[in-house]
Amino acid sequence: MSRFSIDPNIATARTLDTSFYTDAKYFEESQEKIFASTWQYLAPADGLNSKGSVQPVTLLENFLHESLLLSRSEKDELRCLSNVCTHRGALLVDKPCTLNDIRCPYHGRRFRLDGKFLSMPEFKGVENFPSPSDDLAQLPLYTLGNLLFTQLGNGPEANAFFGDMMKRISWLPLQEFIFKPELSKDYTVNAHWALYCENYLEGFHIPFVHAGLNQVIDFSNYTTELFRYSSLQLGVAKPGELVFNLPEDSPDYGKNIGGYYFFVFPNMMFNVYPWGLSLNIVRPLSPAQTKVSFYTFMWNEANYNKGAGSGLHRVEMEDEAVVESVQAGVRSRFYRHGRYSVKHEQGTHHFHRLIAEFMQ
Repeated sequence: MSRFSIDPNIATARTLDTSFYTDAKYFEESQEKIFASTWQYLAPADGLNSKGSVQPVTLLENFLHESLLLSRSEKDELRCLSNVCTHRGALLVDKPCTLNDIRCPYHGRRFRLDGKFLSMPEFKGVENFPSPSDDLAQLPLYTLGNLLFTQLGNGPEANAFFGDMMKRISWLPLQEFIFKPELSKDYTVNAHWALYCENYLEGFHIPFVHAGLNQVIDFSNYTTELFRYSSLQLGVAKPGELVFNLPEDSPDYGKNIGGYYFFVFPNMMFNVYPWGLSLNIVRPLSPAQTKVSFYTFMWNEANYNKGAGSGLHRVEMEDEAVVESVQAGVRSRFYRHGRYSVKHEQGTHHFHRLIAEFMQ
């Protein structure tokens, strides 16, 4: 049995072995076993609206740290490509711009905007050239409204991760959600990335940690729903608080929903409010440090900073304090495992089972 096996019965299960959080070996292994084979956020699509637009992206910088390139080709097709020249490995594009083709700044190798090799100076006499390996590697690309995602390795298809979320909020016009960089923010948390995610995945701590949020959320009706690679925490608002105007074909019609809290394994949090979306991306830096990026996508500005979607910075500071406390606690020689609340910690149990599955 694997060190990280989790009993599927939450009533008898024990939490993840603490070595997952403290041993650098498992931190390194998780790069390929968990993150390379799952879907990761790239960028908003609205910076690539015209033909010839290109944008470099470093996927999970200082962790996977893969140099990629988003491009809109001559045929108006959006692509995700490797940003590394197939000649000697130089980076091709260093800033967003508009191009007719991609030219390596090192030795002049050229590629089409769909990644196909075009030309190479001073290469007469080279046999079996060009070959398919001289094209830029192309990665799968998934579009969700105005958001772009990719996957580095061979893992489950995008629908397995995003499909249940999209069915639930299919009535929302996500293509109208506009990225607001001035309202977005990065946080550095002195804790393991998984500890940060675990905290997000249960509302159990809300009455104890988030006094402000507890005033607007009806904790007695707080529920968690589990899917294959994602989960949903449904934030029912107290009477008089801001809620969604749900259409009749919504499965939640008749409920006072103040917020949808979707988690997509392993590190993405889609917090959907009546004003729009706060997308939180958790980026591992080390076994004891994590970068969390809050990306704001506005839909209805009149509702901004109201109800469950208000005071997000304050809530983050409260979460960071408790997660950093747990980071210190899991290093104790007196702690290896805990138990789960059957009522409130289904999301954390589900997350631990996915970690165990991928790490095996």
